[in-house]
Amino acid sequence: MVKKNASLLVKLVSTATKTTKTGEEKLTGYFCVKKRNPKNLPKKLEFRKYDPVVRRHVLFKEEKLK
Repeated sequence: MVKKNASLLVKLVSTATKTTKTGEEKLTGYFCVKKRNPKNLPKKLEFRKYDPVVRRHVLFKEEKLK
């Protein structure tokens, strides 16, 4: 019998903001999905990755995947 995989899928959301036409600061909304093993990494993931919306490397933080 095959063991169940312990990895969870998590959503990494960009923390970059973009100014709208009305002058509001909003998140870009860009995200990516990664696998995380909660036994090895009990803390939330944070990566510096490229966000194509703002065209630079920014911090991505883990959120729940709905």
